[in-house]
Amino acid sequence: MTNYTKRTKQELAQRVAQDIFDGAYVNLGIGQPTLVANYLPEGMEVVLHSENGILGMGQAPLTGEEDYDLINAGKQPVTLLAGGAYFHHADSFAMMRGGHLDISVLGAFQVSATGDLANWSTGEAGAIPAVGGAMDLAVGAKQTWVMMDLLTKKGESKVVQECSYPLTGLGCVKRIYSDLATLECTPEGLKLIDQVDGLSKEELERLIGLPVHV
Repeated sequence: MTNYTKRTKQELAQRVAQDIFDGAYVNLGIGQPTLVANYLPEGMEVVLHSENGILGMGQAPLTGEEDYDLINAGKQPVTLLAGGAYFHHADSFAMMRGGHLDISVLGAFQVSATGDLANWSTGEAGAIPAVGGAMDLAVGAKQTWVMMDLLTKKGESKVVQECSYPLTGLGCVKRIYSDLATLECTPEGLKLIDQVDGLSKEELERLIGLPVHV
């Protein structure tokens, strides 16, 4: 029996947000990472970037106040803060590739203990590859963080010794924020930053199938 409770998607977004520093330029990837915008601490200036050509995004709009001419890369309606800007897609990718982003927060299918990232294809027949700007973000940002459930629906760990899915980038992931634990990827393997209450290090290692260093 287990005596721990997983972080909800909202709690996980809040956990990621608390590590973003004042003045950071941040790209929030499609899916769960977009929730982080709703939990950035008040009084901080964090400039959110979207690869379709926006700087200065705010929180998600209130119901009924959506403007579908103002969307992020995942086609979700967003808000724009004072001083926000729109620009060409090519300029957006120049920002990503030019090392101008401090942090990118991405989803993933797999992450290796040393930070290799696989997040654009499972390689399954008939699956639609969806690389988008993931490769540019993974290697262009000064830090790449992954936000995901630790386990698949089958109970298999998404954190692995070596990725079996097609790679997005090599050794690019600095941190993994999951519903059970926060981990750092290092050349020597996984380092534990924190875990949910009630989850022991030994149980976490059993779930992942890899050693976790404190």
